[in-house]
Amino acid sequence: MKKWNYNHTIYACFLGYIIQAINNNFAPLLFLRFQTTFELSIQHIALITTLNFIVQLLVDLAAMWFVDRIGYRASAILANAFSVIGLSGLAYFPAFFANPFNGILLAVVMYAIGGGLLEVALTPLVESCPSERKEAAMSLSHSFYCWGHVAVVLLSTVFFAVFGIDNWRILAVLWAVLPICNIWLFMRVPIAKSVGENGTSFGIKKLFSLKQFWLLAALMVFSGASEQAAGQWASAYAEAVLHMPKIIGDLAGPLLFAAMMGLTRVFYGKYSAKLKPEKAILLAGVLCLFSYLLISLTGNVTVGFVGFALCGISVAIFWPGTISVAAKNVRGGGTAMFAFLALAGDVGCTMGPTFVGIVSERFNDSLQTGFFAASIFPLGLILGLLWYRRMRRRNRGLA
Repeated sequence: MKKWNYNHTIYACFLGYIIQAINNNFAPLLFLRFQTTFELSIQHIALITTLNFIVQLLVDLAAMWFVDRIGYRASAILANAFSVIGLSGLAYFPAFFANPFNGILLAVVMYAIGGGLLEVALTPLVESCPSERKEAAMSLSHSFYCWGHVAVVLLSTVFFAVFGIDNWRILAVLWAVLPICNIWLFMRVPIAKSVGENGTSFGIKKLFSLKQFWLLAALMVFSGASEQAAGQWASAYAEAVLHMPKIIGDLAGPLLFAAMMGLTRVFYGKYSAKLKPEKAILLAGVLCLFSYLLISLTGNVTVGFVGFALCGISVAIFWPGTISVAAKNVRGGGTAMFAFLALAGDVGCTMGPTFVGIVSERFNDSLQTGFFAASIFPLGLILGLLWYRRMRRRNRGLA
């Protein structure tokens, strides 16, 4: 058998990002099905997304202290194991409870633990693998989250069209096969030493004393909120606002959003050496704000989908771009930095969809009003980045 090398490690990370996308984006395709099958309100549906990301951020927080101790291999294997339990649990757990919704929530907790561990482990794993272009590798790896999102929407839609949406439980079990495969991969691939494992990180206390770190964390909050507010509600928006049939709505809503994210991250990874990440993030923030206004102020099908396409393009740069800026400017942050930035991102991922759901329900289930209110997230990112750039100019060499 061919010898395992660090390319295989990166491939395993790519698959890990795909699995993370499945964890985050499979259940939203079933939101309306859950509403009718289990008689759930829109607040119940919003709680699924909220719980997912709250659990992920709690795992991110805990990971600052235990990931370096148990190692990245064990962390990655555990992450995939919890993903298997959670995804397959969507099919089985509801039958174990008098209130099936509690079974759904238990499955969400399981795959959210897996998603949180994947988020903490994958970034430093990619960063630690020998590579001359770290920013390109980081952006390319994050693009696989988008391709995972595309795959889960496209393949799920095909499955529903062929076998019927009533068989969604079978599909949940089929998606659980991928993390099983990734467990096998992570048991074999080489794992490079991370900054934290080498003992050269400067510790949480110093990290938390850096003002620029907290600004970067704020950018991650706005990044996660901007991305997931659109990504988690795209399918429901296409059905409820644009009055599209579910199959067409899923293909033209979430799929379009995710595909544009993936293509943009591949492009950004290829040309990242020629682009200044802070300027790229700022331009993307302006585009994201514009896209949210398009989504919220129109009921026109074409304009609405253009809005989601532009949103996918813009948010693609936020997360990997901010991580790259942090890795470059806050050297020595180690596992704690990556874990806390992931936590901040998940705070945003929790806030964004939940905020849209709460505002929408307050205004007679108007998703357009929810999206208009959520435009505060890209606006916050723009203002935060301008503040960060001003601080960097005044404090060159601080970190």
